[in-house]
Amino acid sequence: MDFALIGNCTIGALIDAEARIVWCCVPRFDGDPVFCSLLNGESRPNQDGTFSIELIGAAKTEQQYLDDTPILVTRIYDAEGGGIEITDFCPRFVDGEAMFCPPMFLRQVKPMSGTANILVRVNPAEEYGCDKPGTSLVENRIVYAGERPMHLTTDAPTESIVNREAFALTKTVTLAFGASEQLDADVAEKGPAFLERTTEYWRGWVRALKTPPQWRDAVVRAAITLELHAYEETGAIIASITTSIPEAPDTKRTWDYRYCWPRDACFVVNALGGLGDFRTGERYLAFLLGVADNTPHSHLVPIYRVDGAPIPDEREAECLVGYRGMGPVHVGNKASEQRQNDIYGEAVLSAEPLFLHSTVKGGADEALFTKLEAFGKHALRLHDTPDAGLWELRGVERVHTFSSIMCWVACDRLSKYADKLGLADRAEYWRARASKIHDTIERRSWNETLNAFTATMEGDSLDASLLLMPRLGFLDADDPRFVGTVAAIESQLKHGDFIYRYVERDDFGEPENAFLVCTFWYIEALAAMGRKGRDQAIALFEKVLGARNRHGLLAEDLDPRTLEQWGNFPQTYCMAGIIDCAISLA
Repeated sequence: MDFALIGNCTIGALIDAEARIVWCCVPRFDGDPVFCSLLNGESRPNQDGTFSIELIGAAKTEQQYLDDTPILVTRIYDAEGGGIEITDFCPRFVDGEAMFCPPMFLRQVKPMSGTANILVRVNPAEEYGCDKPGTSLVENRIVYAGERPMHLTTDAPTESIVNREAFALTKTVTLAFGASEQLDADVAEKGPAFLERTTEYWRGWVRALKTPPQWRDAVVRAAITLELHAYEETGAIIASITTSIPEAPDTKRTWDYRYCWPRDACFVVNALGGLGDFRTGERYLAFLLGVADNTPHSHLVPIYRVDGAPIPDEREAECLVGYRGMGPVHVGNKASEQRQNDIYGEAVLSAEPLFLHSTVKGGADEALFTKLEAFGKHALRLHDTPDAGLWELRGVERVHTFSSIMCWVACDRLSKYADKLGLADRAEYWRARASKIHDTIERRSWNETLNAFTATMEGDSLDASLLLMPRLGFLDADDPRFVGTVAAIESQLKHGDFIYRYVERDDFGEPENAFLVCTFWYIEALAAMGRKGRDQAIALFEKVLGARNRHGLLAEDLDPRTLEQWGNFPQTYCMAGIIDCAISLA
C-alpha cells in the first residue's frame, strides 16, 4: 500500500508512487470522492478519478516527505538524468486570527534541468464514479461543472490540459485544484507563498511536540498523520480518509471509515495529548459535547459525520469496483445503528488532558464536569447490558467486558476529575459507582479455567482489547490475573508476532489478518510487565515499525505472513499506537 497522505484538516488526498492522486474527497473528508481511482480497480489507473502528471520518457521515480511536514516531493527522471520535481500539499497556516485551510490541494511542478515534456491528466468524477463533470475554460481556470463546481487554477497551458496534450515545461508551474477560488489570480505568486507558509506552519507545530528521541521520526510522522484526520471546522476526528479497502483479500469486509467514532477519536486525543498537543483534544471535546447537547439526555451514537449530523444509511457505490477490484464499496456504515456501550467511557476519557495535565489552562471547570456526568449516568446504567462491542459485531449482542470496563472508566475518571475540582461529595459518589462496576467485572468476566478475563461476561473466548486494562487503570500490569490474560491471548490470538482482535467466527467467517492496533496494545502490555517484557516489546515494536510503508504510514490490518497492509488507510488507531508505544518504551 504504497501511498502518501497530504492534507490540511479540511480535505486529504492519497498519492501513489507515480505521483497520481488516486483518492480525494471534496469539499470535506466525508464528501464525494472527486478522485477515486483507488477503488476503480488496477486495470483503470488513468480513467476517471485520477489526477496524474506524467514525464514523457520517464525511467525512475523517487518520493519523500519534506521533513516534519505532510508535503510530498516526487522526482521523476528520464533516461538522461533530467526530469521534473512535483511538490504536493494542501495549504494550512494561520492567516490573521483564522486558520487558512480551504478545500484545495496544490501541485507545484518544476523542471530539474533544461526542458521536460509532460502530460497532465485531470479526470475528476462525481457521484462515486458514476458521472463525469463537464469542462469549461475561464481565463487561467478550468471549471469542472457539477453539483459543486471544482476549479483547476494554473499558470500551465490550460488548453493542453483540457485536450490531454503534452507540453514543454520550461519553468515552475502551479496547479491548484479544489472547491475554492482562492487562487483565481496570481497563481504563480501565491502558490510558492502558500508552500512556504504551510511548511513553516507544520514545522512550528512539530517543534511544539514533546517527542521521545529514540523513535522521533516515526512519532512525528504518526502525529502529523493523526492531526490530518482532525476536521478543522468542527473538531471532529475521523478514523480514516478512505472507505472500503478490504481487511483481507476477497473477504467482503469493506467498511466506510470517513466518519467520527468517539472511540477512535479518544485514542487520537490521548496519543497527541501524550506529546503535549492539547488543542486537538479540546476542539474534539467541544464537538462531542455539542452533538450531545443536541440529543435528549446527552445520548451518544457510535458514529457521526464531521459536522455532527447522522451518517448516511449504508449503501453500495455501484460504479466503483473496489480496491484491486475487491468490492463492495460502501458509503455509510451500518454500525451507526448499533448499541456500543463503551463510547461513554471514551467520551469522559477524552477530557482527561484538561483535568489531569497542569499545562492545560481553562476549560476544566465544574460546568464541564457536570456535562461529563451525563455520560457517567449512561455508563452506570449500561455497564452490564448487551451491546455490539468495540468490534461492532453485526449478528449478535452480548455483555462485552471491554464495554463494561469503559463504563467503569467513565465513573472512575469522574471521581478523579471531581477530586481535582475539590468536589468531595461527587468524587465519592462516582468512586462508589466505579467500585461497584469493577466488582461486577471481576466476578462475571473472570474465567478460572482459562485463567483469564474473557471477551464477554460468563464467556469463554478472548478479546485483545483486554490488553488495555493496565493503561486504563483497571488492573496493575503485575496483577496475576492480567499476567494470565496476556498468556491466554498469546496462546490463542497470537499468529507469528502479531495479535488478532479475536479468532471466533463472526458474520463474515474467521478473521484472516491481524488487526494491527492489537499488536501495539500487546507491546504496551509487555513493556508494563517488567524488564524481560520490555526487551521483547522493543524488539516487536521495531518489527512493526518495519512493516510501515516507505512514508511511515500504516493501514488497519496486516498479513502476519507477508507483512502486506490491508484495510482502510491510513488508520488512526495504528498511528496512535506508534505514539503510545514509543512513549511507554521511552
